Amino acid sequence: MTTSTRAPRTDEPASALLSTLAAQGATGALSTESGIVYLATGHVVHVESAVTPDLGDLLTHSGALAPDGWWEAIDQAGRRCRVGRQLVDSGQLPVGALELCHLGALFDAAYFVLAHDGPALRFRPGAAHWLGAVRAVPVDTVLRESRRRRELLHRIWPEPAVDRAPLARVPGPDAADLPARRGRTLAQVDGVRTAAQIAMALACRTFHTLVELRRLAAAGLVAPVAPLVPAPAPTSAPAPVNAEPGPPPRPTAPDEPDTALLRRLLHALEAL
Repeated sequence: MTTSTRAPRTDEPASALLSTLAAQGATGALSTESGIVYLATGHVVHVESAVTPDLGDLLTHSGALAPDGWWEAIDQAGRRCRVGRQLVDSGQLPVGALELCHLGALFDAAYFVLAHDGPALRFRPGAAHWLGAVRAVPVDTVLRESRRRRELLHRIWPEPAVDRAPLARVPGPDAADLPARRGRTLAQVDGVRTAAQIAMALACRTFHTLVELRRLAAAGLVAPVAPLVPAPAPTSAPAPVNAEPGPPPRPTAPDEPDTALLRRLLHALEAL
């Protein structure tokens, strides 16, 4: 792997910089606030994000590969950036299965990296991922697929907080007669897990899980968990006039069920 000085921070949107790097036939790693896109001669060869299961999680949790086999391949070929090739050459995984799972992980991570098209932080020329090249994808294809996924999820339910926040079940709505995949997804919602953690528990690609979770949100069956706001520390005397501002106020109480239902219906109608 070639090492070089990191490029300075840039405020250019990640999608625009990716297109520029593709036109230049660049090789290296482009970092954003949500993950890293790895390029080889202007094509995307891997994308990783902290909010999606990585390739190893998908392979081992699905039973396609034993955990020992995954770590053995990393030990033997990680330094040479040929882990994918090692899995195939050792007979542990057919090349078609590896490519299919890798593409699923790549597009899942790319959705989060490019979801809001925030600024690119830096580009490291020559940097390579230890997995190695499995299947190169044109940058235009990655950008187009990320947009398609974003638009589809917005049509189902327009609140993106479902994608990242811990999710909880909403009491009241009837959850009977759900399709099998949606029912399995709902069973994993416990007030703690995020969409990525639910996908990992189901050994499922993140995007498929997001589709089911947004459908559940549209049906009023799940909702993001509001972040907790710490209570102010008790004081024995009133604060002086020139005291610093205290912590933000507690969030207001949630809507009553009837109001919440009307709000969900309004969002659904706006989406339609």
